[in-house]
Amino acid sequence: MADLSERVTLEQLAALVARRATGEGEASYTRTLLAKGVAKCAQKLGEEAVETALAAVGADTKAVVSETADLLYHLVVLLQARGVPLEDVYAELARRTRQSGLEEKASRPG
Repeated sequence: MADLSERVTLEQLAALVARRATGEGEASYTRTLLAKGVAKCAQKLGEEAVETALAAVGADTKAVVSETADLLYHLVVLLQARGVPLEDVYAELARRTRQSGLEEKASRPG
């Protein structure tokens, strides 16, 4: 993993989560969370999303950064729990950015 002076990408975070998910014999919050199942991972993601939104309307920019880091971590954990590769999310983003946001939204079913 990167040292503190380096940027950590979502790919690096996903790789770390995947390693911790399968690491045996070592204590890991990630593995403990994944063992509780998709519903628990989704609950944690929701909690972090709310905390991020609340921080965003506050005055503390450091809180926004911190909560966003928590949110991204829990998103990657949920993707791991569901077996969804980050590349699938990137491919969907690429598909959506080929058109305007309004066109993309109008093309969604329902």
